Amino acid sequence: MKNQQKTCIQSALIGNWKQSIILILTLFMYTQLSAQSSERKWNLGVFGGMSVYAGDLGNNITNFQSDVFTQNATVGLSFTRYLNPSFDAGVMSSYGSWGFYDNGITQFKGYMWHSNIHLKYKFNNGYLLKEDSRLAPYLFVGAGISDFKGAQINDGQDYPAVGGAGIRFRLTDALSVNYQALFAYMGTAHNNPEAVLTKPTGTDQMMLHTIGIGFNLGSPKDQDKDGVSDKKDKCPNTPSRVKVDANGCPLDGDGDGVLDYQDKCPTLAGEANTLGCPDKDRDGVADNEDQCPDDAGTISLNGCPDTDGDGVTDRKDQCPNIIGTVALNGCPDADGDGIRDEDDLCPKVKGVVLFKGCPDTDGDGIEDAKDMCPTLKGIALTNGCPDTDNDGVHDGIDKCPLLSGSATHAGCPDTDADGIYDDIDKCITIPGTPANKGCPELKKETKQLFQKALQGIQFETGKAIIKPVSYPILNAIVKVMQENPSYKLNIGGHTDDVGEDAMNLTLSQNRASSVANYLIAKGVSPLAVEAKGFGETMPVDTNKSVKGRTRNRRVEFSVEFIEVVKP
Repeated sequence: MKNQQKTCIQSALIGNWKQSIILILTLFMYTQLSAQSSERKWNLGVFGGMSVYAGDLGNNITNFQSDVFTQNATVGLSFTRYLNPSFDAGVMSSYGSWGFYDNGITQFKGYMWHSNIHLKYKFNNGYLLKEDSRLAPYLFVGAGISDFKGAQINDGQDYPAVGGAGIRFRLTDALSVNYQALFAYMGTAHNNPEAVLTKPTGTDQMMLHTIGIGFNLGSPKDQDKDGVSDKKDKCPNTPSRVKVDANGCPLDGDGDGVLDYQDKCPTLAGEANTLGCPDKDRDGVADNEDQCPDDAGTISLNGCPDTDGDGVTDRKDQCPNIIGTVALNGCPDADGDGIRDEDDLCPKVKGVVLFKGCPDTDGDGIEDAKDMCPTLKGIALTNGCPDTDNDGVHDGIDKCPLLSGSATHAGCPDTDADGIYDDIDKCITIPGTPANKGCPELKKETKQLFQKALQGIQFETGKAIIKPVSYPILNAIVKVMQENPSYKLNIGGHTDDVGEDAMNLTLSQNRASSVANYLIAKGVSPLAVEAKGFGETMPVDTNKSVKGRTRNRRVEFSVEFIEVVKP
């Protein structure tokens, strides 16, 4: 009977063991895992293994025969929270068979659910081992609760103290395998005396050997989104979409010190100052952009040399050793007039092309060296001086600058061609004589007539009434005026100083007017006659004698000449 019971129990245990192994392998194959760290603080573990009994019936903890390890299969889950590099806090829960076997005979058997909380100390804390070490051993202690059920076991609960050790092996950054040995010290014995005919005494202990896998919840921080977590990223500010190495740093495929994403020539080793492109002549211009790749040049001139530093490449510089201007192909232009110095007759003075670099300040087409008036626009005839009236005499010496005249008389004209120039000719349009300042000479007879008229024209005493004795003289004057239409007759009335001044002035004006009216009445043009009284202001003799007063009472005639416009 005992042998049959043993065979049945072994068959059941072997069946449970096979199912447990299949479950563990299935979970292992279909779960992806990663190592717990400060970047992924929560870890979920899946494990499977065997429980081993120690108590008043015996001790299988130190019995490593195969039948002991094939009887009590168990599976479970664990949750772990990262605290710091040295410590984790964890919770684990397992379920499986539990019992004692002595020489292949079952002493008692049941089922146990066990859970505990524990604190784990990690040796890969950066002090003993590196945090990213593949092998990560640890120790742990805690407290748990166990629940027992079965025909050969006392149903009930226990609250064991737990402790143990384990080791994690990191396969990759995403996958690790864990072995753990847990020791639980229970408060009572749990074998059923009715089943095994042995009264339970003392306390029971348990060793739980497990192999499992675990994965972390969450994802590591990766600020630059390059696929390398910030903790491992040695280049945490890499621009997005840039290829990086395992350390999170951008690649440098050609090894020239210029990162590929900044390298304009990523497959050719180049220079940093040419953004990774080759620069054979070391002038800071990449060969593929260097118009003079064999000669060290300047960046501003696309790599071509400029010996004199004037901004014109030597190959285009007509004066390569002298600082010049771009406009003149590198040749100097000291005065800035657009004419290179070697062609400029006045290299230090800004000039014009027309005079080979010499100036023409007033822009009149006459260079300053030959221009008598270099700041005033003039003409060639007057050596660059202005000539407003175009008479060949420049305004500076032209006495008549607005009238075209003769160079022989300072630019003034002789309108009446009498040989007396207009500037001194009192009768510009009437030919005259030098003695009479360009005006015609009065005939001798006319002069005598005017002289006779001084005393020959008489008036009634104290009045402006002409006496008839004066008519012949006045008629003769009328004839002279009619024969000489260019004459303008000025009639001046004069008195002595007898009487009041105002009365004398009025009398002299009235008498001059009476003469003028007479001449006009006889046919003389009113425009050719002008009368004015002077009173006693212009005596020709003394007023203290009768003779003198007689001479002072007179009518004087003088002639001006007016231009006669013919119809």
